[in-house]
Amino acid sequence: MNALEEISLNVQGMNCASCVSHVQKAAMALPGVVDCRVNLALGKAAVRLDFNKVKPREVAEAISSSGYPASEISHHGDHAHSHDHSEIWFRRAMVGIALWLPLELIHWIMKLASCHEHAWMLWAAIITSTIAILYVGQGFYTSAWKALRLGTSNMDTLIAMGASVAYGYSLIALLGHWLGLWGPPQAVYFMESTGLLALISLGHWLEARARDSAGHAIRQLMELSPATALRVDDQQNTVEVPLADIHQGDVVLVRPGDRVPVDGKIIAGRSAVDESMITGEPLPVVRDVGDEVVGGTINTDGRLTIRATRVGHETALAQIVAMVESAQSAKPPVQQLADRIAAVFVPVVLAIALITACGWYGYGAWHHWSAGHIWALLANAVCSVLIIACPCALGLALPAAIMVATGVGTQRGILIRDIDALQMAERIDIVVLDKTGTVTEGRPTVRDIVPMDGISAQAILGLAASAEQFSAHPLAKAIVAKAKQEGATIGQTQSFTSVAGLGVVAEIDGSKFVVGSRALLAEHGLQISDTSVDSQTVVYVGRVDGGSLRCIGSITFSDETKPESAQAIADLHRMNLRTFLLSGDTAASAQAVAQKLGIEQFRGGVRPGEKAQIIRELQQSTSKGRRSVVAMVGDGINDAPALAAADLGIAIGSGSDVAKETGGIVLVSGNLQGVAGAIRLSRDTMRIIRQNFFAAFAYNVLAIPLAALGLLNPLIAAAAMALSDVTVIGNALRLRWRRDK
Repeated sequence: MNALEEISLNVQGMNCASCVSHVQKAAMALPGVVDCRVNLALGKAAVRLDFNKVKPREVAEAISSSGYPASEISHHGDHAHSHDHSEIWFRRAMVGIALWLPLELIHWIMKLASCHEHAWMLWAAIITSTIAILYVGQGFYTSAWKALRLGTSNMDTLIAMGASVAYGYSLIALLGHWLGLWGPPQAVYFMESTGLLALISLGHWLEARARDSAGHAIRQLMELSPATALRVDDQQNTVEVPLADIHQGDVVLVRPGDRVPVDGKIIAGRSAVDESMITGEPLPVVRDVGDEVVGGTINTDGRLTIRATRVGHETALAQIVAMVESAQSAKPPVQQLADRIAAVFVPVVLAIALITACGWYGYGAWHHWSAGHIWALLANAVCSVLIIACPCALGLALPAAIMVATGVGTQRGILIRDIDALQMAERIDIVVLDKTGTVTEGRPTVRDIVPMDGISAQAILGLAASAEQFSAHPLAKAIVAKAKQEGATIGQTQSFTSVAGLGVVAEIDGSKFVVGSRALLAEHGLQISDTSVDSQTVVYVGRVDGGSLRCIGSITFSDETKPESAQAIADLHRMNLRTFLLSGDTAASAQAVAQKLGIEQFRGGVRPGEKAQIIRELQQSTSKGRRSVVAMVGDGINDAPALAAADLGIAIGSGSDVAKETGGIVLVSGNLQGVAGAIRLSRDTMRIIRQNFFAAFAYNVLAIPLAALGLLNPLIAAAAMALSDVTVIGNALRLRWRRDK
């Protein structure tokens, strides 16, 4: 039996889509590796492997051997390396700018003043350029050399070759002149080689900062777990221990103001707990003995003692982080296309550079230019082509947007479990909603008590509660709760029989009572026809007198709609989406809820399997000249088939685990308004992705010919390349600033 598991790796040195392709190939080349998803924006790889065939250490070593240092990380992640990465690029950029900018400014000042440049300027340019090649360029050259040893190339190959062409041509041209082999060179590019290394390093630093900002939301989630916990031993002594030392079943003390360290159940104490990190709701919720608490939430004012039920990667917080990271690493078809292009991009660019060199040489020879003039123009064009063509922006176009979108969604209580769900949400035409627990509270409450035969409503409620007090049915619990609330007398029963799905038969103070549905009373000889309550849930109370059953009262129930349901439906309609209500309750009950909320279509009395069939029928209808795309919103186990059948399953976070596992999007807070929010987020994200891809492709398509024609200076090419990376990530960051309206 295969032991398939997924591990996370930190991968350093990735700068473009070509790098991503190399990392994936290195991992997938190992036997036992089933899948490898690389997140360029986070510098991480999610590798699914068979532990019987390959170990995580071997995968990390294979990726490291391909030129990208990799190391295994814990489930919670380790983003410290991203800060170190940013600092390295910052130091290189500052040194490069210090070596280049002063000389560049002096050069232009003297040129504008029509002054002749002194010999020391040339020697200063040679010295500073050499230092830049050795220090600022070391990262590029090391990466390019590793790729070359493996018979591949990457973005750093282009940068290293660009800087080398500029520096090497200038040095050879000067040496040849000093040795009397040819005349003075038309131009030298020492300052250009220094400047392009400085500007590209600056661009990488800005890019690293932008990536850090884009991953801010998920790091905030990771930081919600405290580093330590107060464990209570058998002698009631409290010891502060690392969180990793807390195991399932341990007793933990949570002081006022502390974060709950793990998921657990309260065994002592009572407090208001701030659960906004899970629900998105700002007001604390009172939690008492027996209640569950979630790790990462804040104990605001009371002292709680909890028993750990889930620790480590099993906690709700860890699972949310894992699902967000999984979504960030996934790739839709549009990114897979970009990866295939990027895999051949660098070799194509090298070929273009070679063609450019041959073209300029032939063109210069045809016009009988001097050798110095030809080689100067050739070096300028080739260097610009190599620099401008780096596919960084192409590699960052999608992962940057996905990373920001999933982070923003998590902050809003919208958990995106996979990228396909995010992509599909944009195309939704019809939103199908389950009734009970989704648009309604899912908890029946007593609405009216109708007494008969001269008996008071209080007495009817007390008799019904007496009969139902041992039943686990939700209606029975609602009756008992109402009786306690109203102070009705709950008597002792001498006998009790529960009739599944119909009600109960009980003996109270020597009298026999039948409490339940019309069908139960009919079984005992009493037919009731009351069409006025067909759209309501009703429990009848009957008493046996003289061998015959007569009705002495009835209790009607209502499942109130959630406070936000009406606004949520209105939001969907404003987005030009059709709404459809499905319910296992009666058609009349479904109709009443649909009319109250303004839902356009409804279907009642639907079994779980039938819900999936209705979804498929809706999918066959046409919308906007194509097959309708259907989203299903549900919370229960009975909704799981429909959630799976729909194009997009949206699970209510307060619902069953089965529903949440089936849904592609989970509304953690349980707030139905998150449906419209998720669809809006999808639309915004996909628009950003399209803009990013267009910008990345357009940049390369337009810039490479200009560079090949010699219309771009290498410095301008370097600045433009760095700007393209920052622009793509900056565009993605706009998702964080857009309000969810």
